[in-house]
Amino acid sequence: MAYSTRSYARPYVSSGGLPPGIKWLLISNVAIFLVWYFSPQATAWDYFHLSPRDVLTRGYLWQLATYMFLHGGIGHILFNMLALWMFGSELEQTWGTRRFVRFYFFCGVGAALCVLIGSFIAGDPRPTIGASGAIYGILLVSAVLWPDRIILFSFLFPIKMKYFVMIIGAIAFLQSLSVNSGVSNVAHLGGMAFGYLFLKLPKTRGFDPLAGVQSAYKSWKLARAKKKFQVYLRKQKSDRGPWVN
Repeated sequence: MAYSTRSYARPYVSSGGLPPGIKWLLISNVAIFLVWYFSPQATAWDYFHLSPRDVLTRGYLWQLATYMFLHGGIGHILFNMLALWMFGSELEQTWGTRRFVRFYFFCGVGAALCVLIGSFIAGDPRPTIGASGAIYGILLVSAVLWPDRIILFSFLFPIKMKYFVMIIGAIAFLQSLSVNSGVSNVAHLGGMAFGYLFLKLPKTRGFDPLAGVQSAYKSWKLARAKKKFQVYLRKQKSDRGPWVN
């Protein structure tokens, strides 16, 4: 039997090739990692990792997203990109590229917010890097959509997707109780929580958490343009003299 026809291989093998969202996420993550790895001044990248102190006191809000594209080593980025490809490809094909990419950043930024809250509670503002928060969100949603799908745990042991996610979630929770684990398990759990929020909270398949932000921005632009037009009309009226009969 061909490998691609087996049930545990179906999430990983697609006849349509890499979806565009997955492809560009892989390219951007690998490219940024290579630039960072061979950079002579690695400290310059400190402006892009997630530092709770910098975000809360200096307003470095971009770090809520940029930290996802930094990785601590070859093993770190290899695991994250492999999981992104294996579990994210079919999710993008199911949802479409636009919704999937928004979901990816929704989970990643949500995980970053959980890290900020956790660091404030624990008093441990260590920086965080990596796309694991978004990846764990993808895993959680995959388990919700395809709970009985068989995958290979550690590429060796067949296991249902729902049990696999339960196991890694439990491991992340137990490890989060240890402050010195060296892994941001709060980000993992936060990514899973925001993945579930994205999928389940509104009870509609068409939910888009950024649609409200876009709508508010468009309304603001419209109100701003209207205000400028009114100012222009008032100025034009004030420059005109009276009618002469």
